[in-house]
Amino acid sequence: MSPFDDIPQAARDVPLYSAEAEPSWLRRTRMLRRFVGLALLALAAGGLVAWYQTGGFSAAEFARPFEGMISGTEVSPGVAASGGEAPLNPSRDVATRLAPSSRTLLNHRAFSEAPVDDLVPLSNNVSIRLRTAAAAQYEAMTQAAARQGIRLVPLSGFRSQAEQEQIFFNLKAQRGQDAQTRAEVSAPPGYSEHHTGYAIDIGDGNQLGTHLDTTFVDTRAYQWLETNAVRYGYEISFPPDNFQGVAFEPWHWRFVGDRTSLEIFYSN
Repeated sequence: MSPFDDIPQAARDVPLYSAEAEPSWLRRTRMLRRFVGLALLALAAGGLVAWYQTGGFSAAEFARPFEGMISGTEVSPGVAASGGEAPLNPSRDVATRLAPSSRTLLNHRAFSEAPVDDLVPLSNNVSIRLRTAAAAQYEAMTQAAARQGIRLVPLSGFRSQAEQEQIFFNLKAQRGQDAQTRAEVSAPPGYSEHHTGYAIDIGDGNQLGTHLDTTFVDTRAYQWLETNAVRYGYEISFPPDNFQGVAFEPWHWRFVGDRTSLEIFYSN
């Protein structure tokens, strides 16, 4: 039998001690426990701040990251040390995070030249060379396109830094362009994807007037590439509104179908 079975039902629903009937010793015990708990919490917080200050941080610096969480800003260690804040930018292009570079010029990344012994000529234009893996996949891609009546033609492949220097500075002078304007359509020497041996400019052999022009986007060749190039490891380098601020180049494609090419274009 329960020890409460002999207590009337109404009495069972009443607290053992009401606010008025609560013994004074119980009230004192509760107050003492609350005071001790608060004191211990204060001591722990003070000790944590003191420990942090011994490591070269102030109380303000200790609190700043948490303030950033609330205000919507994120503070990096380097910025925090100087007392500043770096605002978050959630809309930042994902390519910026995947392929940042500590060495850029006029929004173009730096690239080394491809090793000469890994460059091979393309079958339908031997003056244009690509790295072995990129060339093999380009040949396979053109053959697949040809079976559907599409004529992909190579316009430019590997370029040395010396060749890029002529293209960049000579055309810049001829067209009266400043460096920033020229960089929107052509990379400075040392900063062109063509140096890698993995980039190629492609045209439509059935519409020669669209070569190296944005009207290439209206050709069957471009439309085929947009759908099928990924199957052969190729991607467009400068799509519309790209994060680098380079003008849209529907003819410029790069090979990212093996480990080396992927690391070149997407590693830090």
